[in-house]
Amino acid sequence: MIQSHLTPKWRPVRPLMVFLCFFLFSSSGTSQEAGISGRVLERETRQPLEYTNIVLFSADDSTQVAGTVTDGKGEFVLKNPSPGQYYLDVLFLGYERQRFELEIGQNPVAMGDILLSPTAVLLGDVVVEGERPSLTYEIDKKVIDVSQLPSTISGNAAEVLENVPSVQVDIEGNVSLRGSGNFTVLIDGRPTILDAQEVLQQIPASAIGRIEIITNPSAKYDPEGTAGVINIIMARRRERGLSGLLTGNVGLREKYGGDALFEYRVPGLNIIAGGDHNNRIFFGREREENSYAFQNSTNFTQTVGDARWGRYSWSLRGGAEYMPSELDLVRFGLRHGRRSFERRSTLDHEEWSLASPQRIVNTNTIHRHRGGQFTSIDVGYLRTFGGAGHELKADLQFGFDRSDEYTISELYDGPGILEGRRTTEEGPETEFEGKVEYVLPFGENRRFEAGYQGESESSGEKTGLHEYDSVSGGYQSLTQFAHDVKYVTNEHAVYSLYAGEIGPLGFQGGLRGEYTQRKIRVQNTGEEFGIDRWDFFPTVHISYSFGGVHQILASYTRRINRPRGWELEPFDTWMDANNVRRGNPGLSPEYIDSYEIGAQTALGGVSLSAELYRTVTHHRIEDIRSVYSSNVTLRMPANVGRDYSLGTEILVNFDLMKGWNVNVIGNLYRFEIDGEVLGESFSRSSTNWSTRLNSSLKWGTTQFQVNTRIQSPTVSSQGRREGFVSLDLAIRQELFNKQLTLIAQARDIFGTERREFSSRGTGFSTHQLFDRESPVVMLTVRYTLGGFKAEEHERSGEEGGEGGRDEF
Repeated sequence: MIQSHLTPKWRPVRPLMVFLCFFLFSSSGTSQEAGISGRVLERETRQPLEYTNIVLFSADDSTQVAGTVTDGKGEFVLKNPSPGQYYLDVLFLGYERQRFELEIGQNPVAMGDILLSPTAVLLGDVVVEGERPSLTYEIDKKVIDVSQLPSTISGNAAEVLENVPSVQVDIEGNVSLRGSGNFTVLIDGRPTILDAQEVLQQIPASAIGRIEIITNPSAKYDPEGTAGVINIIMARRRERGLSGLLTGNVGLREKYGGDALFEYRVPGLNIIAGGDHNNRIFFGREREENSYAFQNSTNFTQTVGDARWGRYSWSLRGGAEYMPSELDLVRFGLRHGRRSFERRSTLDHEEWSLASPQRIVNTNTIHRHRGGQFTSIDVGYLRTFGGAGHELKADLQFGFDRSDEYTISELYDGPGILEGRRTTEEGPETEFEGKVEYVLPFGENRRFEAGYQGESESSGEKTGLHEYDSVSGGYQSLTQFAHDVKYVTNEHAVYSLYAGEIGPLGFQGGLRGEYTQRKIRVQNTGEEFGIDRWDFFPTVHISYSFGGVHQILASYTRRINRPRGWELEPFDTWMDANNVRRGNPGLSPEYIDSYEIGAQTALGGVSLSAELYRTVTHHRIEDIRSVYSSNVTLRMPANVGRDYSLGTEILVNFDLMKGWNVNVIGNLYRFEIDGEVLGESFSRSSTNWSTRLNSSLKWGTTQFQVNTRIQSPTVSSQGRREGFVSLDLAIRQELFNKQLTLIAQARDIFGTERREFSSRGTGFSTHQLFDRESPVVMLTVRYTLGGFKAEEHERSGEEGGEGGRDEF
């Protein structure tokens, strides 16, 4: 057995010592300050009512003293009103107003559960004084209200994220978080068996309620992923009876899709059913130039031609929530579907060498396909214990995924095939995951959380290589490149977290311990290797609020990026005719130390937020390229060293005039990487920046939006990616009291969002240029049935509120 050189070690780090001292200090007895707290629930279903308006008035002259809105659990806190006589209004559109007379002294006032009953509301009599903000901050996350992003319902979750801070989306819809594509995606706080990029491509934007961006996750979250967590919270509604949401979209050149979501709600029971289908095909032109130095010979290739690629998917989903009592909730969910990715290229292929400069011109066709079916089943249970926030939650999830892939690359001289290669990868994956969480509140503004999370994953992968035989006219298998690999992974994690407030100071500290056991067996050779280790992850979050709308936040977290199974395979796998992949059994995980400090405020109608962040990645993993043969490169993952990022992210949001909103997001950071590649030391750096300017003009039921994005170049250990600029337009029209919505979009109006990449190493150099079709035009129609509309909330002059927390 080959055992990874990693041994279970843990060295205490300074941030952990700081956290322990802070934890002990926070746990010591401190006097509670006066305040008002409670939780707002729907009377019949006992579901929390998020964004309920809580407004405190003076009993003497009826002037407003303070205000806030409830969070995702229906909870609210009004801090430190002066002693005196007051009355408190609780307002939520479509529900009866509740008013309470209060006498506030030196002790906190606990309102407990406030139950609201639905009431008939004439929309013509309701005056909406403002809209809730699209972005709010909590101590450990940014919360984006998707309904306040006007042009995002026409596509999928990836398109929604184009207007979200800390997130970038490239021309193919691939998402990165703070410049990294390695992040975790959760749906309603729960993991999914699919790859993060696949999930974001499949979730319909119209079914999303809000998105949580968690760049420094607390100890309750799985630390896997270098960049953090994107949590997709699906849209919910409050009305009883049957309602639905229907969306269809169509674009130029094989782009179409649609989704449907129906919900039936009665007291104690909620049933959801839906489905979606999407076909997104894109077209472009690519150019690639390569040079290879191999065995005293230098060879060159150049390919130019057209490409067609895209994604196809469909899925069916259903679920139910049942409340056998006011304190218990049982949930069940099921999703089944199929997705695939396909790319076809027809290229003019030229090949020559220094020894033979005469160019040989042929035609090269490449067809790559990856896809398969998936199924996920999850069940859950929630038990509340009467007090606000005191609960026990359990989840169990099963997932099955089949992802088969093949690539066929053929070189033609006229009608005949000169040479051809067909590579295959196939295999199923089965995953079980369980999670138990317990939350115990202390007093009005402190809580202790503890939990266990376990995961067991089993998968297999069969790889093969076939070469074209001109004699037989078919493909023959090369058995030396055929492998059958089995993976078994077990992970167990326990965590504890303590959070609370001391006046304007909020704090949250946690510690997570994880045990990882991974075994990999190459069936055809009997070779085995794996990982067996403990890791520990401390987290600290601090916030300080002053002046009502001003807040400062600071945090530290430690994360991990474990090598994927194929990155450890000690054999060659052909990816296509010009690229071979080889795993590295001695690969170490990446460890990431992440520090953030941020501030948000509102000045004269202008909302401002700024974050300063610093990340250090130890044992950075990169695919290192080298020459395999005269026109083939080898890609092998390696720990190349460390990288450092120091940057700032700024968000400015303001209204130029009534109905005209401007949103500017800027990110500037210094990136450095140093280490060793193939025995040679290196050090590279770049100053990277990006900016997005979103301008939205609204008059009546019509809205027009212009989005501009600029991305600077950046570097890696062996390469450089060039920057780009892009301009998008969208117009939205609402009809029939917002039951029918029409949206027209045109993306990359001037065709400037191109991809350009160059790479250089010992014995090779590569330059790639890719131009996508432009503009990409889409038309979307959305129809709401039976009140399934974006929630509208009566505002009473408060300056905003907290975003939602995890919902069950």
